[in-house]
Amino acid sequence: MKKKAVSAVLAAVLSMSMMAGCADATATSNTGSTGTQDGSTAAAPATDAGETGTTDAGSADAGTTDTSAASGSLTGTLKLGMIGPLTGGAAIYGNAVKNGEQIAVDEINAISGDFQIEYNPQDDEHDAEKSVNAYHNLQDWGVQVIAGTVTTTPCVAVSAEANADRIFMLTPSASSPTVTEGKDNMFQLCFSDPNQGSASAQYISDNKMASKVAVIYNNSDAYSTGIYQTFNTKASELGLEIVSTTTFTDDTANDFSVQLADAKDKGAELVFLPIYYQPASLILQQAKGMGYEPTFFGVDGMDGILTMEGFDASLAEGVILLTPFSADATDDLTKNFVATYNTNYGETPNQFAADGYDCPYAIYRALQFYADKNGGLDVTDKSADELCEILISVFTDPAFSSDGVTGAGMVWTANGEVNKAPKAMVIENGVYVGL
Repeated sequence: MKKKAVSAVLAAVLSMSMMAGCADATATSNTGSTGTQDGSTAAAPATDAGETGTTDAGSADAGTTDTSAASGSLTGTLKLGMIGPLTGGAAIYGNAVKNGEQIAVDEINAISGDFQIEYNPQDDEHDAEKSVNAYHNLQDWGVQVIAGTVTTTPCVAVSAEANADRIFMLTPSASSPTVTEGKDNMFQLCFSDPNQGSASAQYISDNKMASKVAVIYNNSDAYSTGIYQTFNTKASELGLEIVSTTTFTDDTANDFSVQLADAKDKGAELVFLPIYYQPASLILQQAKGMGYEPTFFGVDGMDGILTMEGFDASLAEGVILLTPFSADATDDLTKNFVATYNTNYGETPNQFAADGYDCPYAIYRALQFYADKNGGLDVTDKSADELCEILISVFTDPAFSSDGVTGAGMVWTANGEVNKAPKAMVIENGVYVGL
């Protein structure tokens, strides 16, 4: 595809499509417990953090005194929990989030000794029941705020409990509308499923990527089904012809020959995959085996495929996906985050790591925002339910926004959805390249 032609229309198209809205399980005190940054690295978030003019204590250089914290506006120690799959089939997602959040926690703790975060990641193995057990473990620990959970089905289960208990949650990546529906304490830092579906259809149509499209989705999964439904609606509205729609379930996600044969026989030039990277990897492998070479187009769930153990990255050459993060972006904030992540964990961060990184900062800035408006805030003395009401009031305040590596000037709607601009990437030579 022609990168210049694609990038010329991306901002105009996708900014409208997305406007409403993506290994140790023990507690640690985490003042530099994983990958402690030196002064220059810890200052990374300062580069871009204050550009919107919103209250942003992250703009202080690491190793120097944050004047607002020094004056006592935001003090104390916040107990921040995280729940996600640190082991099992979805561990790439959970560990990426954990690593990104850990970097942010270390950087925030380096800003000033007046305000600190204790970080406690818990493993749920992408299982709803285990996720609720992890939630109760965090309650026993005294958690005040949760930056999770990571995947949708566990998050739906945990958010119901947290709503009843009045504990504020900001998920980096549980994107189904059911996560936030009816829960005023539940917010998303990722794009919601409906917006990913409609934006994908808009992108494919506007860039004239195909005249015939096939869709393969998991009809037993809320994430995949939600994206497909809005993709289908938007494609119909745009006159995009879907010639093949086939499904699978978690139990049948090992043989896609029937689905691929149907797409090939009906002349689909593009296959839309609103699915996670594990089944996507098999689809790419089996498509090559049958000599079928359409354009494959995915969404944020496909991010992580390049670091999947045993996967031949050449199979993903030319795959396109929409994501809020591009690791090859040239702004200082992204460059410093990518460099730190690579140093600490030996790989390039994916979108889940980036959303994870932005979560603690959004919570921190919200608390600082409240402290500045109300003459100070000591989080140590605040119960989880008190902090829950504080954070709800800030995240729904039109004057509050947060900058991050996944978006500048991020704001939230009253129903918990984030508003930020998306990016498109193509896989070239085994790496993600921004379009």
